Amino acid sequence: MTEYRTESDSMGELQVPADALWGAQTQRAVDNFPISGQTMPRDFIRALGLIKAACARANEALGLLDAQRAEAIARAAEQVAAGDLDRHFPVDVYQTGSGTSSNMNANEVIARVASSEGSVTVHPNDHVNMGQSSNDVIPTAIQVSACLVASGTLIPALKHMEEVLGKRSRELDGIAKTGRTHLMDAMPVTFGQELGAWQSQIRSNRERIGDALTRMARLPQGGTAVGTGINAHPEFGQKVASFLEKATGFDFESAGDYFENISSQDASVELSGQLKTLACSVMKISNDLRWMNSGPLAGLGEIELEALQPGSSIMPGKVNPVIAEAACMAAARVIGNDSTITVAGQSGNFQLNVMLPVVGYSLLESLTVISNAIVLLADKGIASFKIRQDNIESALARNPILVTALNPVIGYEKGAATAKQAYSEGRPIIDVAMETTGMSREELEKLLDPVKLTRGGIGK
Repeated sequence: MTEYRTESDSMGELQVPADALWGAQTQRAVDNFPISGQTMPRDFIRALGLIKAACARANEALGLLDAQRAEAIARAAEQVAAGDLDRHFPVDVYQTGSGTSSNMNANEVIARVASSEGSVTVHPNDHVNMGQSSNDVIPTAIQVSACLVASGTLIPALKHMEEVLGKRSRELDGIAKTGRTHLMDAMPVTFGQELGAWQSQIRSNRERIGDALTRMARLPQGGTAVGTGINAHPEFGQKVASFLEKATGFDFESAGDYFENISSQDASVELSGQLKTLACSVMKISNDLRWMNSGPLAGLGEIELEALQPGSSIMPGKVNPVIAEAACMAAARVIGNDSTITVAGQSGNFQLNVMLPVVGYSLLESLTVISNAIVLLADKGIASFKIRQDNIESALARNPILVTALNPVIGYEKGAATAKQAYSEGRPIIDVAMETTGMSREELEKLLDPVKLTRGGIGK
């Protein structure tokens, strides 16, 4: 049976599990918000720990907190950041909109751990939360956690995807295939060109996300309750940003206008929007792979994705494009999270946004799932697929749209008639063109060479 101890706060006494490191305010949140069973993500708790350690050191440097208490708080906060105390962060995502419950959870846990050393007594509000408010701590935690996950996980994942696509693009640049517009046969492209376009998409996404991070790095810590900085030293925000930069290696800075980042979540909405754009790119690439892999007999059958698991519980031998499907689902989740963050971003009434926890949770989930999906798609989808050369060459030979290359020679109308005849008779376009144009096979082979046609120009 669970044993309890009595804790109290400004609202009175209540029972807290005896082995819990949290106090009364955290317990009230546990009791008040039994909504989802989902707690704030590990990366968010890490950021809270980093922020509390930086705040303690900043207050010490400014002569506001004695060295003994500051060091005890910093050591306890670093345990929070390291994940050693995660089980003591039980507050549901769907809580007070300012995230006050999560801030006080951190304050109470850190104060108890710091006080347990025996040399000093640490108060959660007076010492751990010195010069702070939930209203600047929680937005700062959202921004710090997002910056660290984006720079440490997503950006490397995107670079990896770019490298894989670049390698495969170079490997396959000499192999032509039927291009498609409107899902209908079009002029040829090479696999290198197709994968090169994907590589450019990923690179553009990486650049857009990197640009958004410059605004996410401008921290509102120091603005306290409403942005005025009441109860905080004027240099506190800059000191905290400096200590966070030293602790993480990320180039954080103090926001030029605390009011902006406390009253709004525009930077988070922007970053989420860039993640949505990335999700669209991932969905497009994944679906292209699924189409190219379709078959193996009744589909396009241009490539063969790596076989990873049986595809059916009833149809023996069936293999499905599972990685591409999983990546599409991850992309869908990111797009859905962006809608949540967009709605939450609108919920900044006057001096405070009041949907902060769900912004942090959704943004970190998006960063995590899209990062993981990108690596899997690169390694188990793009790096390992095989070309089905026989199917590609057969489709190219029968592609009546190749006649487009003859337009400068025979004109559009004659080209259209040739294409229609080749399609209706199911014959290679070069055979029909010999009859309709009077040109030699040698001339036509030169003009209709699929690989040469991918290089553009006239009569190359």
